[in-house]
Amino acid sequence: MTKLSPLQEERLKYQPKLPQSLSQGINSLEMVEGSATQSVRDQEQIKALFSNTYGKPVVTFKVSGSSKASEAKNVGVILSGGQAPGGHNVIAGLYDALKSANPANKLYGFLGGPSGIIDGKYIEFTDEFMNQYRNTGGFDIIGSGRTKLETEDQFRESLKVCQKLGISAVVIIGGDDSNTNAALLAEWFVKNNTGIQVIGCPKTIDGDLKNEQIEISFGFDTATKTYAELIGNIQRDANSAKKYWHFIKIMGRSASHVALEAALQTQPNITLISEEVEAKQMSLESIVNYMSDIIAKRAANGKNFGIAIIPEGLIEFIPEMKSMIANLNDIMAELESDSNFLAATSMHDKFAIVERRLDDVNASVFSSLPAGIKAQLLADRDPHGNVQVSKIETEKLLIEMISSKLNEMKSQGQFVGKFSAQSHFFGYEGRCAFPSNFDADYCYSLGYNAFALINNGLTGYLSSVRNLTKPASEWIAGGIPLTMMMNMEKRHGEMKPVIQKALVKLDGPVFKQLSDNRDDWAMNDRYLFPGAIQYFGPSSVCDITTRTLQLERAKELVNA
Repeated sequence: MTKLSPLQEERLKYQPKLPQSLSQGINSLEMVEGSATQSVRDQEQIKALFSNTYGKPVVTFKVSGSSKASEAKNVGVILSGGQAPGGHNVIAGLYDALKSANPANKLYGFLGGPSGIIDGKYIEFTDEFMNQYRNTGGFDIIGSGRTKLETEDQFRESLKVCQKLGISAVVIIGGDDSNTNAALLAEWFVKNNTGIQVIGCPKTIDGDLKNEQIEISFGFDTATKTYAELIGNIQRDANSAKKYWHFIKIMGRSASHVALEAALQTQPNITLISEEVEAKQMSLESIVNYMSDIIAKRAANGKNFGIAIIPEGLIEFIPEMKSMIANLNDIMAELESDSNFLAATSMHDKFAIVERRLDDVNASVFSSLPAGIKAQLLADRDPHGNVQVSKIETEKLLIEMISSKLNEMKSQGQFVGKFSAQSHFFGYEGRCAFPSNFDADYCYSLGYNAFALINNGLTGYLSSVRNLTKPASEWIAGGIPLTMMMNMEKRHGEMKPVIQKALVKLDGPVFKQLSDNRDDWAMNDRYLFPGAIQYFGPSSVCDITTRTLQLERAKELVNA
């Protein structure tokens, strides 16, 4: 057996905490139903597409006065999409719940993501196997993948595999797109009278899978603490060397929750928020001017250093870039079968073909960009046909443009300092970190709760654990219908049902905390140094959750 680090050995021993209702055991639960629900938008279209699973009530669990026997069940579990800290604990909670309900229950893990259920690649969990992965980061227990479950053939193949293994329920652990697939699979299983249930679990470090019932997606807490540690380290270095501006691009394509949370934990000099850029219709030039102005003012005070936080998806929120990228996404779908484009041997020729296809204004924007950025915009698309923004070096684009702007300002006597920049991208560093105590507890509860939903005969639901700023014993376990979170959006040129992403609310308490302090943080070095995630010691240090969740819950309690 591979030798473990001292921390690995200790984390394997950690016993995650559960809500009081779940801690009494699956067979002692009573389900309480709320009122009927509807989708967040496009109700008639979503209802037509999910006629068998639409409109179900939100449910919660409470302890029953009696215990009931649980029939033997076989359950399958899938890890879908990008990694997020705590995924192993979701499976551990699911495994422990089903085994405690009935020792005859079996859990099968499909290998390599959703493709595993299609291709029939799986393992059966045992105590010995499960115990190697408790409270650890990563998805290596069964692997993950980005195969989409959305076609009739995929559903049929999935059914065959489930029937072969006697599986009566499938748990899909994933983000908004993965849980959209869970909703589609649940609907198909009901429509075809298969008797197979589907339950989702809310995973994504981006923090954009949330609503009133899903206060936070798992992994967000650990990932932001990991990034905040790294930012704090760089801030200390910048304040020591006093000669570099560090431009840090940070994970979060469709929403800036990660950048915002990391900023609140570390208090850097500049924090861009994509949603604010879009709301204010800030052009690329205006962003460069804003950042250059702060750099020049700090230089005038003898500070030729600083920290700038840049959301990964920023480029898609800049109006002229958003328009150009949307146009480009449609064109790239057409160019997949264009013989001239495919035959082009130089990037220059590819650029020319693209510019001829783009609308005039968008072609002008594309033409103005550095060749390296153009090439990144033409790189392989993601599974939805969109630009892979993580591969676009927005931080380097800004450095290049700001450098030019500062040279211009220097020639006019408006900049008297020096500008040397370092670029960073924090993404993979946070996806598989050892889960924080919060994520270890939360994920274990989500998995345990997922089996409670299964045991009560539900399908098309997302596991929900709420009241998360309170001690774990006071958390509220239940579930919400997946269709409740859905709307229609354009994907691959077609309107499709998807779970709506939760963006940063510019009128919310979290963004207000940043906006109220950013001028002070810009000119003064209010850097905070969070340090490494703490697993042992005072609960005020080890079990504390994100500033985002604390601020949002405080606002909700005031308004209640």
